[in-house]
Amino acid sequence: MNGNPLTGITLFLGAIALSLCTFMQVLDYSIANVSIPYIAGDLATSVTDGTWVITMFAVGNAIALPLTGLLTRRLGSIRVMVLSVALFTLFSWLCGMSINMNMLVVMRFIQGVVAGPMIPLSQSLMIMTFPKEKRNLALALWNMVAVVGPIAGPILGGWITFNYSWPWIFFINIPVGIFCVLVIRSLYKKKETKTEKVRIDGLGILLLAFAVSALQIILDQGQQLDWWRSNIIIALAVVSVVSFVFLFIWELTHDTPIMDLRMFKNRNFFIGTVITALSYMVLFGVIVITPLWLQEMMGYTAQVAGLAVSTMGVLPFFTVVLVAKLMDKVRLKYLVALSFFSYGVVLFYYSTFTTAVSFEVIALSRLLLGIGICTWLAPITAITFARVPTEKLAMGQGMFHFFRILMGGVGTSIFVTVWERRGTHHHSNIIDSINQYNPISRELFADLKQYGIVGKKALTVVDTMAWKQAMMLSLNDIFWLGGWVFMVLLILPFFFEKRKHLSADQLPPIGH
Repeated sequence: MNGNPLTGITLFLGAIALSLCTFMQVLDYSIANVSIPYIAGDLATSVTDGTWVITMFAVGNAIALPLTGLLTRRLGSIRVMVLSVALFTLFSWLCGMSINMNMLVVMRFIQGVVAGPMIPLSQSLMIMTFPKEKRNLALALWNMVAVVGPIAGPILGGWITFNYSWPWIFFINIPVGIFCVLVIRSLYKKKETKTEKVRIDGLGILLLAFAVSALQIILDQGQQLDWWRSNIIIALAVVSVVSFVFLFIWELTHDTPIMDLRMFKNRNFFIGTVITALSYMVLFGVIVITPLWLQEMMGYTAQVAGLAVSTMGVLPFFTVVLVAKLMDKVRLKYLVALSFFSYGVVLFYYSTFTTAVSFEVIALSRLLLGIGICTWLAPITAITFARVPTEKLAMGQGMFHFFRILMGGVGTSIFVTVWERRGTHHHSNIIDSINQYNPISRELFADLKQYGIVGKKALTVVDTMAWKQAMMLSLNDIFWLGGWVFMVLLILPFFFEKRKHLSADQLPPIGH
């Protein structure tokens, strides 16, 4: 493989194309979220059924991610990347052309499957695109794009759906996809990796599909089905656990596994994968639940809520070069620890919010969260793969991002469930305190009476106020807990081994 970096205009075009590939993929995780009511209404189905549009994309993507290593060994990294982007573009068009919900759900699943290799391979090619001395800049740029995508998704999805129609949230991928295919194929076709005939691990793929599909459905539908009181959830949990257990046993004994679990003997890879998965679980939960709270409890529209939280991506966007220089001069484990400390402090600040919090305060607090994002994923990725052999890199990146994205789904499910259940707990306590013997209660009802709000109408108003306060207290509990999780996690980076200073011929970032 010709591992020489690109220069001049080709470097710029290559970086743009790969960044857009990453952006498209992560954008599609969240762009449909705010459009579900419109999609469900247009296709004459319920909003509950419409959530499968989100679920099935996540299922397909999670299944395909660990297969990246196998696919690159069989077909070559460049062919897999080009094919993945081309098929992603095709199925984006088919998603927009869907005439009923069943068709849309199937197309979204396939779209998720074909998108699987895009994340790990775009990262690998991004590193290869830049000269050796600027590879930290490549990681920082990739990190920025990967973070901004989920933030932009709800904003862009809401704006497109409101001003045009929901199919356009998929159609916008078409010109971008065509551009990326043409650029990547022309710039990287001579950098193709070697291929070999590898026996396909059919049973491993089947076990992975069962395990991930069952788990993703549990995470997405658990709260609605009341978790362990539902026989469906119990059955799916059994399927997922048994499938994962047999998968791990099988992969440890197979000659050409889809997931090489022996890689976890590498201390940096093990620690990096674990802390990335756990930190992403909390961070993605925060990203998802805040706009949900703003819309359901604070009366924000989807677009305004998106704007309030979008400031999180400002600092990562403008500090790409600075972060790259810091990665050259500062020990990476210190940058990771700094990131976790920053997350913890900001989440503790979030836990002091009240129902009187303003748009400006929310936007500023999200801007502060961006400080941690700047020095989070890029340094972790660099040190995680510092001691991974070149031939294992594609496999490792597939596994790394598989566990990261899977735990993001776990975090979202946990946050939403805890938020609703702690909200119910706080609501019960607040309602118990509202009685004729409480002077604050008497004053509240007296104030409502002055505006002509009495009887059942007054009780309804007070109950609404109680729910708003209860859900705010519940959110404070979640942020407080999340802050402590990051304070504990900041200990783990100090167990990383120091990066090796590899020679130039050892550095090509994608393997066969």
